[in-house]
Amino acid sequence: MKFDEELLKKFALPLSQTEDEKCKNAIKMVRDAMKLSGYLDNSEVIKKYSEDTFSYTLDMNTSDYSKKLRILIQGSYANNTNIRSHSDVDVAVILESTFIPEYRAGITGEKYFFTDGTYSAKELKDDVERALNLKFNNQGVIRNDKSLKVIGNSYRVDADVVPAYRLRNYKDDYNFDSSNYIGGIEIRPDSGGRIRNYPEQHIINGKEKNNKTNYYFKKHVRILKKIRNLMKEDGYKSVEQVSSFGLESLLWNLPNDLFSKYSLLKYTFDDILIYLNNNNFMLGTFKEVNGIKVLFSNEEMVNKYKKFIKEINEYFEIEI
Repeated sequence: MKFDEELLKKFALPLSQTEDEKCKNAIKMVRDAMKLSGYLDNSEVIKKYSEDTFSYTLDMNTSDYSKKLRILIQGSYANNTNIRSHSDVDVAVILESTFIPEYRAGITGEKYFFTDGTYSAKELKDDVERALNLKFNNQGVIRNDKSLKVIGNSYRVDADVVPAYRLRNYKDDYNFDSSNYIGGIEIRPDSGGRIRNYPEQHIINGKEKNNKTNYYFKKHVRILKKIRNLMKEDGYKSVEQVSSFGLESLLWNLPNDLFSKYSLLKYTFDDILIYLNNNNFMLGTFKEVNGIKVLFSNEEMVNKYKKFIKEINEYFEIEI
């Protein structure tokens, strides 16, 4: 399929002011629900976690400070790489007062004088579900394995609310300083297991990459996601094996100068695809945008992305 410069410019456009308001409304919705469950915002205003993003955040606590939460907009809305105006806003409800520590080999929590918490992730999810149902009169809230789905209507937005523990990564701390950690989250699905992510580090690293590429990184992420959707419409099966998160991480691993080699988007994007295809042997070394976790956990996933890269190279043609 042939693409001209004007079409790629449309694909590259960021979220509108309307979408910005959607993120604010999502976090207000969760805040108001948690207030019904006994949490206070102490008149704190909703603020951006990082400028030039839609990553809004708010801290809350119970009156005795025994439970502390951080509400955070995460995902593609927060990182301003979203392309679908009707997609859900991801809202993390992070339990700060009970956290999961992660240490380097040979170190335990005794070195930090930590004690075991008593408020579990399941109890948090139950409480958030109860609060949302109370706010919305038991209508439009669905409990999924990892999250609580809020179905939007004329006065509320579609949202995936994700209760999680705070994850504290102390692997780079050698002074046993309890405040010296990289913050992440640990999700406990109802079906069991643990999922660890670093949404705040993702926001920071994505913004830094965008700045270093003269703001072209996120433009090309949006273009890549949009073309992936077009390929899906045209019946390409490989697109079903790749995620929006994975595509953003693919481009994050590429050299910065690749994004500003040409003044036209079409030539740069073509070069990006060629680079990925010619260097697909490196995919196993790629990391997520957070810079901490490896992007692909096994060779099967690597091969799925190799297939997608091959097919999008065949699909994308420049309109001269």
